[in-house]
Amino acid sequence: MYTSQGKIDKSGSSDLLAQYAPLVRRLALQLIAKLPASVDVDDLIQAGMLGLLDAASRYQDDQGAKFETYASQRIRGAMLDELRANDWVSRGLRRSSRSVATAVHAQEQKLGRAPTEGEIAQELALPLPAYQQLLQEIHGCQLVYYEDFERNDQENSFIDQQCQGELRDQVGDPLARLLESGLRQRLIAAIEAVPERERLLLSLYYEEELNLREIGAVMEVSQSRVCQLHSQVISRLRGLLAEPL
Repeated sequence: MYTSQGKIDKSGSSDLLAQYAPLVRRLALQLIAKLPASVDVDDLIQAGMLGLLDAASRYQDDQGAKFETYASQRIRGAMLDELRANDWVSRGLRRSSRSVATAVHAQEQKLGRAPTEGEIAQELALPLPAYQQLLQEIHGCQLVYYEDFERNDQENSFIDQQCQGELRDQVGDPLARLLESGLRQRLIAAIEAVPERERLLLSLYYEEELNLREIGAVMEVSQSRVCQLHSQVISRLRGLLAEPL
């Protein structure tokens, strides 16, 4: 499986693809569960297979990580690159997502606490049902927004905005650099500041990796309501993280 230099032997690439195809599919299904229905899982799988081959060409067994762990990162990165390249979220939807985050932040500053849905809807000058429908529409669009490190237009992600000066010029993983600079602590504090029900949703979604149906069963709400609550808590976090250090 390895060459004398400790790299994966790609001469049997078809065998490699067959062996790790279940991993690629599993990662694609995990990702697609957090995306709108318009995203095709087969496109993600195809991108993931290319990521797998890229991982095989780069991996060395002296890196201190198992190949599957290393490949998983490359596969998921290739899938996110595919989503970015196809601009699967419209500019209008991105603007809507940012407007919700801005409204949440404005009400938090005004009230000194986490605002209710009604208060956020009021800030947006929307009836509550219209606000809840907006939350459902923007569900999932935050995924690529947070991990898009290389945008150069006015839609820079939070991570890109924070990665400035010498930090931006350093070689290495941008997310790792930011975690070292205190982003992890800020994120923990932000999560602790959101309502308990929304913290539960974050735990079920990101730690337990439950799907929307399973989360709905635990929280005794519909899948659509889970989408709404997820969009709202991400907007809360975005607003909290946007505060100056």
